[in-house]
Amino acid sequence: MPIPILNCDRNSRNQFDRFLAGAQEDLSSATERILPILEAVKSRGDKALIDYTEKFDGIKLTSITLDPQSIQTNIDPKIKESFLRAKANIEAFHEAQKRESWSKVIDGNRLGVKYTPIPSLSVYAPGGKALYPSSVLMGVIPAKIAGVGNIQLITPPQKDGLPEILIWLSQILGVSRIVTVGGAQGIAATAYGTESVPKSEFVVGPGNAYVAAAKSYLAGQGLIGIDSPAGPSEVCIIADSSANPKWVACDMLSQAEHGEDSSAILLTTDPSFANLVSEELEKAFVERPKRLEMKQNSIYKNSAILVFPNLEDCIWFSNELAPEHLEIQTKENDFVFSKIEHAGSVFLGPYSPVAMGDYISGTNHILPTARGSRIYSSLGVDTFLKRVTFQEVTKESLETLYPFVKLMSELEGLDEEHGTSVKVRTEDSI
Repeated sequence: MPIPILNCDRNSRNQFDRFLAGAQEDLSSATERILPILEAVKSRGDKALIDYTEKFDGIKLTSITLDPQSIQTNIDPKIKESFLRAKANIEAFHEAQKRESWSKVIDGNRLGVKYTPIPSLSVYAPGGKALYPSSVLMGVIPAKIAGVGNIQLITPPQKDGLPEILIWLSQILGVSRIVTVGGAQGIAATAYGTESVPKSEFVVGPGNAYVAAAKSYLAGQGLIGIDSPAGPSEVCIIADSSANPKWVACDMLSQAEHGEDSSAILLTTDPSFANLVSEELEKAFVERPKRLEMKQNSIYKNSAILVFPNLEDCIWFSNELAPEHLEIQTKENDFVFSKIEHAGSVFLGPYSPVAMGDYISGTNHILPTARGSRIYSSLGVDTFLKRVTFQEVTKESLETLYPFVKLMSELEGLDEEHGTSVKVRTEDSI
């Protein structure tokens, strides 16, 4: 059962519409299931967290929060070196994103922007088989650079204790506390606050459908900020015959490794290259059988190779898909990139697999999915900054601009108070 190879053009909607629609994740059923959990945490606080943790994780909590600095860890020095190298690169990339407040004189008045950090953040870290300690780096570092002062890690408890890597990362990143509660109940605790868990203004980090549903629902209620609505992970690859088909197949499979609902879409103009990549995928299933069923479901059910008549059509489809990850492996990488309008993060050239951005290069791997890159951006320092605009109007400017305010406020029917609030300042002195 090889990966589907489809001949497409811009008019063959029946061929590729399902991939555009497939990028959306329906959280309605998950939302129905988590609503009672959210309400219970809101009304019963710590008691609900303890009860749900026992029900879902089989662990009776004696303490809901931990101070990471109080826990001894013993991390392999080579693992430490890897994460410290990643930390340094991520910090360097995000330091370049820092904002400076500014002001400018416009029509005689001093106007400007003051940047202020959000007060608090929760970073969600899944447990068990879905352990992603690299996401802790990605969530905490830009927030620290932005100036967020109160950061807590939310993670489900484990029967054999919390993973040491999460504790050590919390220590070196300056995380205030670890909240040992997972799932929708953990997200609810950050949104509402409980006796033990301080309320956060913002939450980021990957999780299952129930975590995603809780984040989206609570954000929709205006109770907490989130990075972006989450869906299955995805990669789109634009490649021509200059690319290595084995490398491209590996990149598609690295995405499939996230889960059977993940998708990997290859866009090419070369039918022969498409067949070579398909053959490499089949070889890989034999040579690397770990998580085989998961990878095959992802590749056979949610992925495809689309053959377009020209490179411009490949670019067009990529912009329609607005993928989480976009790899460009062509003879004209810079030209293709110049035409890209929507993507979470772009990986240019043959030596830039998504895995480099996932771990070590320095860019952030918390990215918009489900075509979200049409309106959302990757997690960064800006995510945790608020723009406060300000103005200081001079008496001379107020008097000069009042006639315009008078006409505009009269047009809107607000002249009695809006217009008057300006007029009195032209007549009276302080």
